[in-house]
Amino acid sequence: MNIAEIKQRVSARLNICTLNDMQQAMSEVQLPTRLLLLAPTGSGKTLAFAIPVLRSLGRKGGGVSALVIAPTRELVLQIFEVLRTLAAPEYKATACYGGHSVEAEVNSLEASPDIIVATPGRLLDHIRRGHLSLYSVHTLVLDEYDKSLELGFQEEMRAIVGRLKNVRSLLLTSATESPEIPSFIGSDKFEVFDYIGTGASALDIWRVPSPTADKLDTLDRLLRGLGGRKAIVFVNHRDAAERIFGHLKNMGYPVGIYHGGMEQNMREQALILFENGSTRVLVATDLASRGLDIASVEAIVHYHLPPTAENWTHRNGRTARMGAGGEAYVIISDADKVPDYVDWSADYEPVSSESSGIEPAQWRTLYFNAGKKEKISKGDIAGFLMQKGGLAKNEVGRIDVRDHGAYVAVPLSKARDVITALAPHKIKNKRVRVTQVK
Repeated sequence: MNIAEIKQRVSARLNICTLNDMQQAMSEVQLPTRLLLLAPTGSGKTLAFAIPVLRSLGRKGGGVSALVIAPTRELVLQIFEVLRTLAAPEYKATACYGGHSVEAEVNSLEASPDIIVATPGRLLDHIRRGHLSLYSVHTLVLDEYDKSLELGFQEEMRAIVGRLKNVRSLLLTSATESPEIPSFIGSDKFEVFDYIGTGASALDIWRVPSPTADKLDTLDRLLRGLGGRKAIVFVNHRDAAERIFGHLKNMGYPVGIYHGGMEQNMREQALILFENGSTRVLVATDLASRGLDIASVEAIVHYHLPPTAENWTHRNGRTARMGAGGEAYVIISDADKVPDYVDWSADYEPVSSESSGIEPAQWRTLYFNAGKKEKISKGDIAGFLMQKGGLAKNEVGRIDVRDHGAYVAVPLSKARDVITALAPHKIKNKRVRVTQVK
């Protein structure tokens, strides 16, 4: 693909009218290349490396041209959505990751995709089972490669890279300053694009004193003061996430939860509800601090102090993204030992719980039990809701279509009536069950 066509699609399909400095620089990279891109979370790194990947694509149907390896399922899905959106319809992309149907992935691989985005473990499993050939791969991206190594994927990555005999362009990315490059990558030098510490967004960091080691009351008052702003509350352990989530839910907050002990589909659902406005508070472990691209997070709350400087950086990177402003709040009690890497500009005194109510969510998510594999698109769902559900165009919120299901946000006050109105009707001659996600 040529750069003019890519930029046109970025504008039309991603609604990004102007590339930032890093993305523009990556669009001008001479291919083939060996490139190391260092960029903070929230800087637009995914689009930045997607541009040379798209530029590198050759003739359609010639086998897998580009391979992108990322450490987590969430990051794989984020990258896949960007590449799929920009590459279609000429080129096919597919995603392979743990927790996804192996059968569905095999079917996608048999359809000869041009781009594969995958986690190391699942990709190596497919390779060893003979589900794909890497002979035609000429562009390799190792996104957040140091995170993959940190998570214990070194042997899987070594095995995959060792099977790639025809790679001409190799792109490594990291959100960490001066990451070590593993020996299996090779000794040839890389051209370094370093955007760590540049283009910093306006992030205000506040200390929130807690009179007790149990910070639930302080958290409640802080969230009330934030009103309807979208916030992620970071904790250090799964059991703490469950406890705090249950407490906030019982109080009436529109809250979700996200941690590594949850099933993959429940994690994906939690993110969908948070992004579409059905929840506005997400209680999460550090699994959510790196790789996720969640739009419009206005505040980060450190309920527990981050265990490392890297966690501190990546948590705060969930807000103030792409030049937008944001706020981070660090709840600290006398029992906390504050590490050197945690700092703030001023203290913040939360409102009293009596002076401010809990802001409800304005949206409710409906689930359709049919998706891409049933040939249901976003346009089909939007039209169905307006024609049969009685909704105006501005009452149809974010729509997320998965393989065998779809989620759509509708006004909370109309959710029940919409389900009742849709019940007698078919969508594209298919009987679909529509339910509320609570």
